[in-house]
Amino acid sequence: MMRTLLKLAAGAAAVMLVAFTGSAQAQTPQKLRFQASFPQSSLNYTCFAEWAQQVKAMSGGRLDIEVAPAGQIVPAFEVLDAAHKQVIDGAHSAAAYWVGKNRAAALFGPSPGGPLGFDVQDYMGWLYDAGGIELYRELYQVVLQRNVEPFPLCWIGSQVLGWFKTPIKNWEDFKGKKCRQTGLTAEVFQRAGMTPVNMPGGEILPAAERGAIECAEWALPAEDMKIGFHTVWKHYHMPSTHETATTLELLISGETWKKLPPDLKEIVNASAWHATFRQQVRLNKLNAEAVIELTTKHGVTIHRTSDDILKKILETWDVIAKEEEAKNPFFKKVYDSQRKYAALVVPARRAMYPDYNFTANHYWPEKK
Repeated sequence: MMRTLLKLAAGAAAVMLVAFTGSAQAQTPQKLRFQASFPQSSLNYTCFAEWAQQVKAMSGGRLDIEVAPAGQIVPAFEVLDAAHKQVIDGAHSAAAYWVGKNRAAALFGPSPGGPLGFDVQDYMGWLYDAGGIELYRELYQVVLQRNVEPFPLCWIGSQVLGWFKTPIKNWEDFKGKKCRQTGLTAEVFQRAGMTPVNMPGGEILPAAERGAIECAEWALPAEDMKIGFHTVWKHYHMPSTHETATTLELLISGETWKKLPPDLKEIVNASAWHATFRQQVRLNKLNAEAVIELTTKHGVTIHRTSDDILKKILETWDVIAKEEEAKNPFFKKVYDSQRKYAALVVPARRAMYPDYNFTANHYWPEKK
């Protein structure tokens, strides 16, 4: 009898030890290391850091993500491969940076026309309500053979045309200009005669100061002012149709993602939604304030981009997209999916909601 009791006691102790160990492990903070493709001065980086803070807060400290700006661990354009190889646990970047690996990458966030009339709401709707997120995974995991899990993270919005040494009046004025551009957008302007130069955000201002480039596209007024483009160029053109639904991306190493428990995966995803929407509404105010500061304190002249240029961007993109569909099956697969969603949603939204300018001009008439 005593022997049986001792065995039962030993078994109970073993179960308690296992339970205690499992509980202790569950409470032990998991630390991960992520890097951005953006400089620390960028509002994109601020959004990335806020996402990591939100993850830590929502997980009660169980998931602690250390974030680093571009170049601190690997070069800005190497974060995808670094996450794949587990040099880092994850990255914050832009899908347009990977068009050299497959040009369909341009369709995940920053491409002319949205694409197909998308704004950021349409793009996010396509991702989560029409199979876009599965195609996003297929791009990385099947087409590019990179073991990463992608998520949209941090909204930029409809980007402006950019900064120039002299004003741009028409499509022909791009000819011969050496400008920073990236992704398939670079090819759009290249067909206008521009010489595009691809470089990370942190390298644009030094290149401008050296005179290596004479113009650049980056993001929107608040972000551009934070980087400091107004210290070199004084002609700023807006709006544009070259990237109308730009959303950046979070890439998590597949092995790291696999090891996270279900609740932490949900926290990562929910925090990405929070950070993305928070940046969207915050930038509306910051951009408005930046326009005032740029014009009143820094001597910047803001020019309205001509309708001719806006139209030419879309027409040129349509030619490029058609060429790409003919030779790139995955590009066509993604574009067909977006076209189907756009055909349903874009006309319906246009019919249901008044043009933004209609109400805006009633209360705030445009100044000539």
